[in-house]
Amino acid sequence: MKVILLKDVKNVGKKDEVKEVNDGYASNFLFRNKMAIPYTKGSKRVLEQQMEEKAANEAQLEKEAEELRERLKGMTFEFKLKVGKNGNVFGTISNKQVVQALADQGIHIDKRRIRKEDPINSLGTTIVKADLYKNKVIGEIKVHVSEKE
Repeated sequence: MKVILLKDVKNVGKKDEVKEVNDGYASNFLFRNKMAIPYTKGSKRVLEQQMEEKAANEAQLEKEAEELRERLKGMTFEFKLKVGKNGNVFGTISNKQVVQALADQGIHIDKRRIRKEDPINSLGTTIVKADLYKNKVIGEIKVHVSEKE
């Protein structure tokens, strides 16, 4: 029996795939647990429509990420750290602080999307990379650290 999977099913397939499964498995497990629906002309049409909407939504999200990347190119975020007499820097700039500076400018990025493992602990400009959309669109955030007076 052909079914359309509504969820990822281990050893069967992923969501929105059309799979051939045993009749008993489909009726006793997949349908009962709302993991699949029967493959019919109507359900095929609905699936195709959902896939088109999903593709359009994905394209829109990618376009928005591209626009955000272009917006970030012209921005530099300033931070200040205390510096000792011999040039040692006291403190660091963490990913959380970078995300907060972005949020102050109206840009919301999850801190887990920042691709900088080590905190920034030196004076000068550092480029921090951020995954803006599914590893396809990578933005660069310029972080400038100067001496606190």
